[in-house]
Amino acid sequence: MIDALGKPQSVLLIGGTSEIGLAIVRELSGRLRRIVLAGRDMAALEQAAAEFHGADVQTVFLELTDPSTWEAAVAAAFEPGDIDVVVLAAGMLGNNDTDPALMAQVNYVGPVGVGTLAVEHMQRQGHGVLVVMSSVAAERPRADNYLYGSTKAGLDAWANGLADALVGSGVRVLVVRPGKVRTRMSADSPDAPLTCDKEDVAAAVATHLTRGPTTIWVPAPLQFFMSGLRHLPRPVFRKVAERRN
Repeated sequence: MIDALGKPQSVLLIGGTSEIGLAIVRELSGRLRRIVLAGRDMAALEQAAAEFHGADVQTVFLELTDPSTWEAAVAAAFEPGDIDVVVLAAGMLGNNDTDPALMAQVNYVGPVGVGTLAVEHMQRQGHGVLVVMSSVAAERPRADNYLYGSTKAGLDAWANGLADALVGSGVRVLVVRPGKVRTRMSADSPDAPLTCDKEDVAAAVATHLTRGPTTIWVPAPLQFFMSGLRHLPRPVFRKVAERRN
Protein backbone atom coordinates (compact mmCIF):
# COMPACT_ATOMS: atom_id res chain seq x y z
CA MET A 1 0.00 0.00 0.00
CA ILE A 2 1.24 3.51 -0.82
CA ASP A 3 1.87 5.19 2.53
CA ALA A 4 0.56 8.51 3.85
CA LEU A 5 3.51 10.34 2.29
CA GLY A 6 2.70 8.95 -1.16
CA LYS A 7 5.62 6.51 -1.07
CA PRO A 8 5.08 3.05 -2.55
CA GLN A 9 6.19 -0.07 -0.73
CA SER A 10 6.26 -2.45 -3.68
CA VAL A 11 7.05 -2.19 -7.39
CA LEU A 12 6.93 -4.45 -10.43
CA LEU A 13 9.28 -3.49 -13.25
CA ILE A 14 8.32 -4.90 -16.65
CA GLY A 15 11.59 -4.77 -18.52
CA GLY A 16 13.59 -5.64 -15.45
CA THR A 17 16.96 -4.74 -16.99
CA SER A 18 15.83 -1.43 -18.53
CA GLU A 19 18.22 1.36 -17.54
CA ILE A 20 15.39 3.86 -17.23
CA GLY A 21 13.20 1.38 -15.39
CA LEU A 22 15.95 0.52 -12.90
CA ALA A 23 16.62 4.23 -12.35
CA ILE A 24 12.94 4.62 -11.42
CA VAL A 25 13.18 1.72 -8.96
CA ARG A 26 16.30 3.27 -7.42
CA GLU A 27 14.49 6.59 -7.04
CA LEU A 28 11.63 4.85 -5.23
CA SER A 29 13.76 2.37 -3.30
CA GLY A 30 14.00 4.29 -0.01
CA ARG A 31 10.73 2.85 1.31
CA LEU A 32 10.32 -0.21 -0.92
CA ARG A 33 9.80 -3.49 0.88
CA ARG A 34 9.37 -5.60 -2.24
CA ILE A 35 10.77 -5.30 -5.77
CA VAL A 36 9.85 -7.59 -8.67
CA LEU A 37 11.97 -7.53 -11.82
CA ALA A 38 10.39 -9.20 -14.85
CA GLY A 39 12.19 -9.99 -18.10
CA ARG A 40 13.59 -12.71 -20.34
CA ASP A 41 17.28 -12.74 -19.34
CA MET A 42 17.26 -14.32 -15.90
CA ALA A 43 21.02 -13.92 -15.36
CA ALA A 44 20.81 -10.20 -16.12
CA LEU A 45 17.76 -9.88 -13.85
CA GLU A 46 19.64 -11.51 -10.96
CA GLN A 47 22.56 -9.15 -11.54
CA ALA A 48 20.22 -6.15 -11.47
CA ALA A 49 18.51 -7.46 -8.34
CA ALA A 50 21.80 -7.67 -6.46
CA GLU A 51 22.09 -3.89 -6.14
CA PHE A 52 18.90 -3.51 -4.09
CA HIS A 53 19.46 -4.07 -0.39
CA GLY A 54 16.89 -3.85 2.38
CA ALA A 55 14.04 -5.09 0.18
CA ASP A 56 12.74 -8.49 -0.83
CA VAL A 57 13.72 -8.78 -4.51
CA GLN A 58 12.02 -11.29 -6.79
CA THR A 59 12.81 -12.08 -10.44
CA VAL A 60 10.27 -13.59 -12.82
CA PHE A 61 10.53 -14.76 -16.40
CA LEU A 62 8.56 -12.76 -18.96
CA GLU A 63 8.91 -12.75 -22.73
CA LEU A 64 6.92 -10.00 -24.43
CA THR A 65 6.95 -11.88 -27.74
CA ASP A 66 5.42 -14.97 -26.08
CA PRO A 67 1.92 -14.27 -24.71
CA SER A 68 1.89 -17.65 -22.97
CA THR A 69 4.36 -16.24 -20.39
CA TRP A 70 2.41 -13.10 -19.51
CA GLU A 71 -0.27 -14.32 -17.13
CA ALA A 72 2.07 -16.53 -15.09
CA ALA A 73 4.62 -13.73 -14.72
CA VAL A 74 2.09 -11.16 -13.55
CA ALA A 75 0.40 -13.65 -11.21
CA ALA A 76 3.78 -14.55 -9.68
CA ALA A 77 4.48 -10.88 -8.99
CA PHE A 78 1.14 -10.27 -7.27
CA GLU A 79 0.82 -13.62 -5.48
CA PRO A 80 2.90 -12.67 -2.38
CA GLY A 81 0.90 -9.45 -1.87
CA ASP A 82 -0.18 -6.12 -3.31
CA ILE A 83 1.94 -4.29 -5.88
CA ASP A 84 1.73 -0.52 -5.51
CA VAL A 85 3.48 0.49 -8.74
CA VAL A 86 3.87 -1.30 -12.06
CA VAL A 87 6.39 0.24 -14.47
CA LEU A 88 6.08 -0.66 -18.16
CA ALA A 89 9.64 0.06 -19.30
CA ALA A 90 10.32 -2.81 -21.72
CA GLY A 91 10.86 -1.89 -25.33
CA MET A 92 13.25 -1.60 -28.24
CA LEU A 93 14.55 1.39 -30.18
CA GLY A 94 15.51 -0.18 -33.48
CA ASN A 95 15.17 1.71 -36.75
CA ASN A 96 12.93 1.73 -39.79
CA ASP A 97 14.64 -1.44 -41.06
CA THR A 98 13.72 -3.41 -37.94
CA ASP A 99 11.15 -6.18 -38.42
CA PRO A 100 7.84 -4.29 -38.02
CA ALA A 101 6.12 -7.27 -36.42
CA LEU A 102 8.86 -7.58 -33.80
CA MET A 103 8.84 -3.85 -33.09
CA ALA A 104 5.06 -3.85 -32.68
CA GLN A 105 5.15 -6.91 -30.42
CA VAL A 106 7.84 -5.56 -28.10
CA ASN A 107 6.76 -1.92 -27.97
CA TYR A 108 2.99 -2.22 -28.20
CA VAL A 109 1.33 -5.65 -28.14
CA GLY A 110 3.40 -7.04 -25.27
CA PRO A 111 3.23 -3.98 -22.99
CA VAL A 112 -0.52 -3.58 -23.60
CA GLY A 113 -1.17 -7.26 -22.87
CA VAL A 114 0.97 -7.37 -19.74
CA GLY A 115 -0.22 -3.94 -18.61
CA THR A 116 -3.84 -5.01 -18.93
CA LEU A 117 -3.21 -8.06 -16.75
CA ALA A 118 -1.41 -5.94 -14.14
CA VAL A 119 -4.23 -3.39 -14.06
CA GLU A 120 -6.76 -6.17 -13.46
CA HIS A 121 -4.78 -7.21 -10.39
CA MET A 122 -4.53 -3.62 -9.16
CA GLN A 123 -8.28 -3.14 -9.62
CA ARG A 124 -8.92 -6.20 -7.47
CA GLN A 125 -6.63 -4.88 -4.74
CA GLY A 126 -8.26 -1.44 -5.03
CA HIS A 127 -5.18 0.70 -5.60
CA GLY A 128 -2.02 1.09 -7.65
CA VAL A 129 -0.18 3.16 -10.23
CA LEU A 130 0.71 2.03 -13.74
CA VAL A 131 3.69 3.96 -15.14
CA VAL A 132 3.87 3.72 -18.93
CA MET A 133 7.09 4.70 -20.68
CA SER A 134 6.04 6.43 -23.89
CA SER A 135 8.14 8.88 -25.92
CA VAL A 136 7.92 12.26 -27.60
CA ALA A 137 8.26 10.23 -30.81
CA ALA A 138 4.65 9.20 -30.18
CA GLU A 139 3.53 12.77 -30.79
CA ARG A 140 5.13 13.29 -34.18
CA PRO A 141 7.49 10.66 -35.59
CA ARG A 142 10.28 11.75 -37.90
CA ALA A 143 11.26 10.20 -41.23
CA ASP A 144 14.11 8.35 -39.49
CA ASN A 145 12.06 6.89 -36.60
CA TYR A 146 8.52 6.46 -37.89
CA LEU A 147 8.39 2.74 -37.09
CA TYR A 148 9.43 3.24 -33.48
CA GLY A 149 7.24 6.34 -33.17
CA SER A 150 4.18 4.54 -34.49
CA THR A 151 4.47 1.79 -31.87
CA LYS A 152 4.90 4.35 -29.11
CA ALA A 153 1.93 6.32 -30.43
CA GLY A 154 -0.23 3.23 -30.08
CA LEU A 155 1.02 2.57 -26.55
CA ASP A 156 0.50 6.22 -25.61
CA ALA A 157 -3.08 6.23 -26.91
CA TRP A 158 -3.87 3.01 -25.03
CA ALA A 159 -2.43 4.38 -21.78
CA ASN A 160 -4.25 7.71 -21.97
CA GLY A 161 -7.57 6.04 -22.76
CA LEU A 162 -7.00 3.55 -19.95
CA ALA A 163 -6.31 6.42 -17.55
CA ASP A 164 -9.76 7.85 -18.25
CA ALA A 165 -11.42 4.44 -17.98
CA LEU A 166 -9.87 3.88 -14.54
CA VAL A 167 -11.02 7.15 -12.94
CA GLY A 168 -12.66 6.34 -9.62
CA SER A 169 -11.21 2.82 -9.46
CA GLY A 170 -8.30 3.64 -7.18
CA VAL A 171 -5.84 2.84 -9.97
CA ARG A 172 -3.90 5.66 -11.61
CA VAL A 173 -1.99 5.74 -14.90
CA LEU A 174 1.07 7.94 -15.41
CA VAL A 175 2.23 8.33 -19.02
CA VAL A 176 5.84 9.46 -19.37
CA ARG A 177 7.03 11.11 -22.60
CA PRO A 178 10.78 11.61 -22.44
CA GLY A 179 12.84 13.01 -25.27
CA LYS A 180 16.28 11.62 -25.94
CA VAL A 181 17.56 9.86 -22.79
CA ARG A 182 21.24 9.02 -22.39
CA THR A 183 21.43 5.23 -22.08
CA ARG A 184 23.46 2.45 -23.64
CA MET A 185 20.62 1.85 -26.10
CA SER A 186 20.80 5.43 -27.39
CA ALA A 187 24.56 5.88 -27.14
CA ASP A 188 25.11 5.70 -30.90
CA SER A 189 22.85 8.65 -31.69
CA PRO A 190 23.72 12.31 -31.07
CA ASP A 191 22.09 14.36 -28.34
CA ALA A 192 18.89 16.09 -29.36
CA PRO A 193 17.49 19.34 -27.95
CA LEU A 194 16.60 18.87 -24.27
CA THR A 195 18.36 15.51 -23.98
CA CYS A 196 18.21 14.25 -20.40
CA ASP A 197 19.61 11.51 -18.18
CA LYS A 198 17.73 8.47 -16.89
CA GLU A 199 17.90 9.92 -13.39
CA ASP A 200 15.91 12.94 -14.62
CA VAL A 201 13.15 10.62 -15.83
CA ALA A 202 13.18 8.76 -12.51
CA ALA A 203 12.90 11.98 -10.50
CA ALA A 204 9.97 13.18 -12.61
CA VAL A 205 8.14 9.87 -12.16
CA ALA A 206 8.64 9.98 -8.39
CA THR A 207 7.33 13.55 -8.24
CA HIS A 208 4.15 12.80 -10.19
CA LEU A 209 3.54 9.23 -9.10
CA THR A 210 0.45 9.89 -7.01
CA ARG A 211 -0.57 13.41 -7.99
CA GLY A 212 -0.60 15.83 -10.88
CA PRO A 213 -1.23 15.27 -14.58
CA THR A 214 -1.72 11.90 -16.25
CA THR A 215 0.90 12.71 -18.90
CA ILE A 216 4.31 14.24 -18.22
CA TRP A 217 7.20 15.25 -20.46
CA VAL A 218 10.83 14.90 -19.41
CA PRO A 219 12.31 17.41 -19.23
CA ALA A 220 9.16 19.48 -18.62
CA PRO A 221 9.90 22.16 -21.31
CA LEU A 222 9.50 19.43 -23.94
CA GLN A 223 5.74 19.80 -23.56
CA PHE A 224 5.88 23.28 -25.08
CA PHE A 225 8.59 22.34 -27.59
CA MET A 226 6.51 19.42 -28.89
CA SER A 227 3.36 21.53 -28.96
CA GLY A 228 5.10 23.76 -31.46
CA LEU A 229 6.51 20.87 -33.49
CA ARG A 230 3.13 19.16 -33.75
CA HIS A 231 1.67 22.17 -35.55
CA LEU A 232 4.49 22.85 -37.97
CA PRO A 233 3.57 22.43 -41.65
CA ARG A 234 4.92 19.12 -42.91
CA PRO A 235 7.62 20.60 -45.22
CA VAL A 236 8.91 22.77 -42.37
CA PHE A 237 8.88 19.84 -39.94
CA ARG A 238 10.92 17.75 -42.40
CA LYS A 239 13.55 20.46 -42.68
CA VAL A 240 13.76 20.79 -38.89
CA ALA A 241 14.15 17.01 -38.53
CA GLU A 242 16.78 16.87 -41.28
CA ARG A 243 18.78 19.65 -39.63
CA ARG A 244 18.76 17.68 -36.37
CA ASN A 245 20.31 14.72 -38.18
